Amino acid sequence: MLPEEFQQTLRSQGIELSPQQMKQFERYYELLVEWNEKMNLTAITEKKDVYLKHFYDSITLALSVSLKEDAALCDVGSGAGFPSLPLKIVFPQLKITIVDSLNKRITFLQTLVKELGLEEVSLFHDRAETFGQQPEHRASYDYVTARAVARLNVLAELCLPLVKKDGFFYALKAAKSEEELTEAKPAIALLGGKFIEDKEVQLPVTGDERHTLVIAKKKETPKKYPRKPGMPNKQPIK
Repeated sequence: MLPEEFQQTLRSQGIELSPQQMKQFERYYELLVEWNEKMNLTAITEKKDVYLKHFYDSITLALSVSLKEDAALCDVGSGAGFPSLPLKIVFPQLKITIVDSLNKRITFLQTLVKELGLEEVSLFHDRAETFGQQPEHRASYDYVTARAVARLNVLAELCLPLVKKDGFFYALKAAKSEEELTEAKPAIALLGGKFIEDKEVQLPVTGDERHTLVIAKKKETPKKYPRKPGMPNKQPIK
């Protein structure tokens, strides 16, 4: 998917990108490839693949669910800024917070945000477990996203404490897994969430499926969660 096709496909979905937004995506691509030579940001570096599997893939969240324009969105373990920064380019009114445990990635993101001229983007070098216990961030976000490869019961403990009541946690997954969802349901309930639905979309060109697991925050998360760094992975809630 080259930039023109990216623009046309989004247009067909009702998302019109301006020349300025297209320039931001182009600069994003250039910086991603440039920095990737110094540090491991992504295994995907071909332009057509970055536009499809990173940029378009990130925006599928907005094609799956309705995002409030000026919502506060926290992206946990964002890596090279996916899905939150492509969403920020498309929807500039979103207020974005990114937390990542690797300081090198945060340095890249600081450069990226500055170069792209993005406002209302906050970047934090922290573990999600300690970030979620901080009063200024706990239960503060309309939406929390994770595009990480961790299992859902682990992601739920890292993300749901950050979601405000009546907000949503969106877990972005490449494949459907009833087993993973079944395994995670006790954790989701314990943490104050409720699984609503699995929204499936297909990527253009390849037809690869993508899933947005929609989890609503119905009750406050018990204070003991998230547990200390490493614990959610070592001993997932069952």
